[in-house]
Amino acid sequence: MTENNGALSGLKIVACSTAQAGTVPYMLMADLGAEVIKIETPGKGDMNRKSGFLVGSTGSFFETNNRGVKSLTLNLKSEQGQKILHKLIKNADIFGQNFRPGVAEKLNFDYETLSKINPKIVYASVSAYGPDAPDGHLPGTDAVGQALSGIAEAYSIPGNNLRTGVASVADESCAILTFGGILAAYINAQKTGKGQKLETSLVGSAFRLLGWTMTTAMWSNKPPITGARINGTRERPGIAACFNDIEGKPFALQLDPNAWEKAMNALNFSETLKNENLYDLGQAFESEDKKVAILDKLAELFSKNKRDHWISILRNGDMISTHVNTMLEASNDPNIVNNNYVTEVWYPELNKNLKVHGTPWKFSKTPANIKTAPTLGQHNSEILSNLGYTNQEIDNLKIEEVI
Repeated sequence: MTENNGALSGLKIVACSTAQAGTVPYMLMADLGAEVIKIETPGKGDMNRKSGFLVGSTGSFFETNNRGVKSLTLNLKSEQGQKILHKLIKNADIFGQNFRPGVAEKLNFDYETLSKINPKIVYASVSAYGPDAPDGHLPGTDAVGQALSGIAEAYSIPGNNLRTGVASVADESCAILTFGGILAAYINAQKTGKGQKLETSLVGSAFRLLGWTMTTAMWSNKPPITGARINGTRERPGIAACFNDIEGKPFALQLDPNAWEKAMNALNFSETLKNENLYDLGQAFESEDKKVAILDKLAELFSKNKRDHWISILRNGDMISTHVNTMLEASNDPNIVNNNYVTEVWYPELNKNLKVHGTPWKFSKTPANIKTAPTLGQHNSEILSNLGYTNQEIDNLKIEEVI
């Protein structure tokens, strides 16, 4: 059977990247058919190869972030290692790196050096704080992006300390924005013949993730209403919130300003709310006490029946409501599974299928192709042979610990 050519088939990428924000952009491109060569340290490899949950020698972290790429080991501290990298760059479309600021210049893979070798190269650089930040010289992780961007407040519970979450929202949002930025720069390079440097950061990406909620905070100079999203204006309020049912199972609803009264009538909550002077949702803008009183009463009312009952009423009225899933529930939800957002991949070394992320895209003619992550240096001979190295020269590079 002929292998499917993905939407990015023919695109050539070289990445000196590790962690998550630095690898996911290229993993997504590999899913879509691009050739991605991942540069790793000889004998050691990406330090995250054994991170996450291990099944045999396969780690969930590395596998999720590096599937479908090719592994080439290079000692970039050596002159020969840098020479090989520069040969790869001559025919590459994209180069990516997320080393600590200053390392690329030291090891001769900074933009100025690589753009002289290939003027059309799109050079993507991911950092923690951003290139112009006062802390831009510092390393950082997903926690930095969440902590500085304001994300922690968006998911906070009133009365509790702000904290970062377990989902790597800064890493993943940075990866997706880097993915899009790279393709934009690549399209421009195809039109103009000139590449450019693209810089993204964990902080900047997580800040962008806050969207209109951040704009509202900046315009009003007030913190957002947390715990539940009561938005709009005093005169035209809307709500997005989660409540537990009679069994303690959570569900979510979102009502725009035109749906509040309609929903309360359909749920038979209106009379109770009016009797306790809580029917006017706009009171939530007046004080924290009134907001809490409204939410507490809604929580009490929703706790008197099962969530499927409440969801059915709202959906029958063409209003928005759904179950709140745990991660494991989400992985088995038919809305996830039937769209191929989760899939299974065969791992020969384990002699079993494992569940993995599917693809968030559904292409009508060039579907994504989900593969596994490479073993360390798996593609050394293939890549170096394509560059013109003989078997003897490749053996010598191993002996000299260049690869």
